[in-house]
Amino acid sequence: MSDTFLTAEEVGELTGIRMGRGGKTREQRQVEWLRTSGIPFWTNARGRPIIARVAIEGRQKNEGTPRKKYQPRALAMG
Repeated sequence: MSDTFLTAEEVGELTGIRMGRGGKTREQRQVEWLRTSGIPFWTNARGRPIIARVAIEGRQKNEGTPRKKYQPRALAMG
């Protein structure tokens, strides 16, 4: 299991699409479903939808590391 991207099984579970139908491949049907659902994804060279795990889990990339607020030197000295 990849920590970065959903597996093909997980994409099938998410979309509910595990087989091609109506002259379309499984991947084509999954891509259509993802587009209509507004879930961000990429397609790889084979046409498989690639979904970042953070798009589903709602985590932000730098969630654990708070950023320090900018403060000009003039204010920091006084």
